[in-house]
Amino acid sequence: MSISGPFIFILFIFLAFQTPYAQIGNLTTSPSTSDFPWKSDYYSINNAFLTLDELGMIQLENGGQFITSNYGDPLLRRLKLDDTGNLRIYSFDPKLRQWNVVWQAVPELCKIKGTCGPNFICMYGDTYDTTVCDCPPGFQQISGTGECRRKVDIIKNSKFLQLDYVNFSGGSGQGNQLYIQASNFTACEAGCLNDPECVGFGYKYDGQRYCVIVRELYYGLWSPSTEASFFLRVDTSETDKTTFTGLTSILETTCPVQVSLPLPPNESNATNRNIAIISTLFAAELISGVVFFWVFLKKYVKYRDMARTFGLEFMPAGGPKRFSYAELKAATNDFSSANVVGKGGFGDVYKGVLTDHRIVAVKCLKNVTGGDNEFWAEVTIIARMHHLNLVRLWGFCAEKGQRILVYEYVPNGSLDKFLFHSGRVNYANENEDVEGSKLLDRKPVLDWGIRYRIALGVARAIAYLHEECLEWVLHCDIKPENILLGADFCPKISDFGLSKLRKKEDMVSYSRMRGTRGYMAPEWVKSDQITPKADVYSFGMVLLEIVTGVRNFDIQGSKMDSEEWYFPRWAFDKVYKEMNIEDILDNQIKGSYDSRLHEDIVIRMVKTAIWCLQDRPEMRPSMGKVAKMLEGTVEIIEPKKPTIFFLGDD
Repeated sequence: MSISGPFIFILFIFLAFQTPYAQIGNLTTSPSTSDFPWKSDYYSINNAFLTLDELGMIQLENGGQFITSNYGDPLLRRLKLDDTGNLRIYSFDPKLRQWNVVWQAVPELCKIKGTCGPNFICMYGDTYDTTVCDCPPGFQQISGTGECRRKVDIIKNSKFLQLDYVNFSGGSGQGNQLYIQASNFTACEAGCLNDPECVGFGYKYDGQRYCVIVRELYYGLWSPSTEASFFLRVDTSETDKTTFTGLTSILETTCPVQVSLPLPPNESNATNRNIAIISTLFAAELISGVVFFWVFLKKYVKYRDMARTFGLEFMPAGGPKRFSYAELKAATNDFSSANVVGKGGFGDVYKGVLTDHRIVAVKCLKNVTGGDNEFWAEVTIIARMHHLNLVRLWGFCAEKGQRILVYEYVPNGSLDKFLFHSGRVNYANENEDVEGSKLLDRKPVLDWGIRYRIALGVARAIAYLHEECLEWVLHCDIKPENILLGADFCPKISDFGLSKLRKKEDMVSYSRMRGTRGYMAPEWVKSDQITPKADVYSFGMVLLEIVTGVRNFDIQGSKMDSEEWYFPRWAFDKVYKEMNIEDILDNQIKGSYDSRLHEDIVIRMVKTAIWCLQDRPEMRPSMGKVAKMLEGTVEIIEPKKPTIFFLGDD
């Protein structure tokens, strides 16, 4: 591993049962802290002060806290800066006579710069504790030296291989990474071709002119959270094909959970004497543990309220931050109505600014069931869900009876403002997202390319929730109001994982209120078992709305109250009976529809939507297959005409 230096560390360690704290001070790096791997938002590197007590709690100078995985046991621990660049705490296991890692500043090792050498791409192995250094296409690892070198040098002409979810930086050298303003992809590509030192470039298809010219391949990282694609420059004679595409690797590298199983006991011929000794020692340890816990509570009497919400006070390392109610009250200007950016079934959403100037979305939940421990458990599950197309949970508040979640702020608002509010009468549910109501008819029109990327991103996110997490999650409320758009129109699903926090009768009544004319699947109304196929149905309805630009209960500007009319059947008849797909296209961009460029994408979206909207759940595809159908990696057979349970088929 290569890290620029020199580094100077002055550590003062006092770890013993008589001296309960370890102090670390004057921890600095030189000449630059930008490459230091465990810098975080919770504390500063320079002149940092922290304490590690004998129970395994790390107290930061600014009030932040972390705990080790074996918190509460008075064990021998040591803090070490490993040769990987990661700061870890080890705990000694006297039975196994070995040191075990109980906390680390960077759980995901690929995020430590320099884990792999030049030209390599760092990927995760079976868990985030293991890494794999892989050469990109067009490169090979040299036996003996272990270096990653080009197979064919660029002599004159070159081409580019697209690497999705991959990012390279130019390292710490001056001029190795250059940001340029490029009006489109061709301009960004030309910027690299005209630079003899350019080895590749990063580009986002979002209209924001993001283009980065890279002259050295350092710190290669594969991650599903990478928004830009990297285009690697190779000689035209290079025959390697890129393997970094689409959804293939996401299914294997998300929601890592480490499970430790106890070893089976060794068989032995224990005598009565040994049993007596073991029983005596166990009783002594039990008594000492009870006494120690009583002393602990006595010493920290001011934290007696913590006993009721013990699980909420101390989060695992790397978990969501616990905010105080006062912090969020100040951030939202006392929860002012002027800061309201959304109203929905789960509660109101406020725009806020934290003391570190980060803009956040603060959701005040209502009708939340369960106690503090249940709430903590659900928050922990939600916080572990990381995907490019999911809104990131930053923290929470559980104080004074409040249940508040703090999310990243997504600036462009919800998808419905772009689909239904541009030059149209607003038929959106008045109880849903209200931000943007002042900007009706002012939103830009989404072209076919952006609509397709939105549909594919949402499908991948729902597939992640259904199939990739250890504890799979049903969203139960897929609709345009819960699909937010970032500055680059990257879609992000909100309100995932919240259905378990609501009362069951509230969810049932909410679904019955919407009925089959909204986004709820027929099984909600028929009181059948709810499975992931209910989310598939809701996504199919949203997918048709993305194509048509109208609500599923509104056609050509007028409400359709007749039970003879059903949105998916109307779309099916237009496409398959009348053979005129242009009749269902959004009027705002129908003029830009070019059958040579867009027909394949639009037909793929319509076919996928019709399959998702089948009445019987077993007829609908899984969300993983839906994503592949939209990608075009699987063949889509002709769908059957969708019916609804109280409507017959003509």
